[in-house]
Amino acid sequence: MSNELRNFLALPYPELEELNLKAKEQRKNRVAPETIQEERLKYLTDEKGIKAVTVMFSDLEGRLHMLDYDKKFLLKSWDNLTFDGSSIRGFTAQRESDLRLGMDWSAFYWAPADYFGPGKVLVFGEVIDKDGSLYLGDIRSALKSYAEKQYGSNGYTLNAANEIEGFLFKGTDAERHYHETGKFEYVNTGGYYHSLPGDPLRTFIDTVAEVQRAMGFQNEKDHPEVAPSQFEINYSYAETVAAADQIQLYKLICRQVATSMGLSASFLPKPVVGVNGSGMHTNVSISKGGKNLFWDPKGEEKLSKLGWQFVDRILTHGNDICLMLNASVNAYRRLDPHFEAPNQIIASPVDRGSMVRIPIGNERSSRVEVRSVGPDANPYMVLLSVFKTGLEGSISREKNLRQAKRYLPDNIYTAMDNFNAAEWTSELLGADVKGRFADLKKASADRCPRLLGTIVKAQEVQYHHEVYNQYLWNQF
Repeated sequence: MSNELRNFLALPYPELEELNLKAKEQRKNRVAPETIQEERLKYLTDEKGIKAVTVMFSDLEGRLHMLDYDKKFLLKSWDNLTFDGSSIRGFTAQRESDLRLGMDWSAFYWAPADYFGPGKVLVFGEVIDKDGSLYLGDIRSALKSYAEKQYGSNGYTLNAANEIEGFLFKGTDAERHYHETGKFEYVNTGGYYHSLPGDPLRTFIDTVAEVQRAMGFQNEKDHPEVAPSQFEINYSYAETVAAADQIQLYKLICRQVATSMGLSASFLPKPVVGVNGSGMHTNVSISKGGKNLFWDPKGEEKLSKLGWQFVDRILTHGNDICLMLNASVNAYRRLDPHFEAPNQIIASPVDRGSMVRIPIGNERSSRVEVRSVGPDANPYMVLLSVFKTGLEGSISREKNLRQAKRYLPDNIYTAMDNFNAAEWTSELLGADVKGRFADLKKASADRCPRLLGTIVKAQEVQYHHEVYNQYLWNQF
C-alpha cells in the first residue's frame, strides 16, 4: 500500500517538544487527575490522525512492557483493559491471571513518528488487581503511592535525576547473540568526552538527544564516557515517578535509535571486563513549598540535618537494599574498586568509590547522590528504596558510620542473603513481593556460574532480566 494513502499523526520535533513540556508542567503542578483525564480523552477523540495508544507498564524486575490499543477501542474501554498477568515474570500465578491496566493520564507522551511509528501516542499504565486495588507487584504504583503520601502528610516533593551510562555495540541484538559470539564489539574507542563529529557514537548520542528533547526531557549535557563506546546523556530533575518513567523511556529511546543504525544499546553494568562499567548515579533531593530541604549554607558540606539523616539511613541499610540497586549477576562485576567503583559503604564529597557522594551544590542544586546503582535495576524499585530508606529507615549507632570501611557485596548470592535476612526489606516491599523478587533473582543466579571469574560468561548475559528470552530460558 502506498504511504500516500495513509494520513497518520507525524508531528515536527519542535511541536512534539511543546506538547510534551505542557504535559510535564501539568504533572509537576499536580493538576487534578480528572481534569487531565477529560483533556486527554477529548484530545484522542478529536485528533483523527491517531490510530493507536501504546500503554506501558513495568514488571517486578523493571522490564518495560507495551500494548498497543486501537484508539477507537480504547476510547470505549479505557476503564476495563484486561491482560494475562500470569505471562509476566513475577506477576500472578496462572490460576489468578486476570489483571487490569488503569491509565495514568498525566504520564502521556507524544513520540517522534520516525522512531515510534506514525499515529501513536504513549501513556504509562497502572496495574490493577481483580478487586480494583493497585496490584502489589506493580512497583511504579507503590512508588507513586509513597510519593503522594509524603506530599499529603509532610508537603514533601521527592525529586530525582539519574545519570544513566550505557554502551553502544556493533550489530543488532548483540546481547542476545552473546552466547554465540562470546564478545561485544565497540563502535568507538575514543574514550571520555572524545568522539569525532559524524562517527557512529556521536551520531547515536546526537540522535538520542534530539528524540529526548522532543519528548520533553529538558536535556542538560551528553558525551562519550570513560570506557570505549560508552555514553551518557543527562537531563533535568523531575518528581520521582516522572523521573523513573523517564529512565524507562531513555532506555527505550536508546534501543530504538541504536537498532535503526544497525547497532545495540546495552545497559549491562559490566559487559566488558577491563574497562569501566556503567552506572546509574541517582541524585535525589526533597523540597517543600519550592524550598530545597537538603540545603543548609551552614551545614557540613552545606547539607542540612535532614540531608545527613537521609544519608545515614542509606548507609545503615546499604547492604540490605543492595540487591534492589544491583539486581543482576553482572552488576557485581561493576562493584570493583579498580574502576572508580562505588563499593564502599561510606559518604564523601570527593571519593568516587563511596556509595553516597555529596556533590557541590547551591540552594537550587543541593542533593545526595547514590552512586552504587546499576543501570539495569528497576527504576521504580530504586527510587522507592532510596527515598523510603532515607526518610524512614533506622540509623546505626556505629561510630564514624560515614567513614567506616564497610563494603558492598561482590557477588549476587551475598546480596541475596543480606536482602532476605533484612527486616527492613520486608517493610519496604511487603513479604509477598519481597519473596517473589528474591525468587526471580535466585532463578537467574542459579543459571550462571557461581563465581564471576575474569570473563563475562554467556549465561550472565543470556539469563539477564533485560535480555531475557523465553525461548532460551525454557531450554535450560
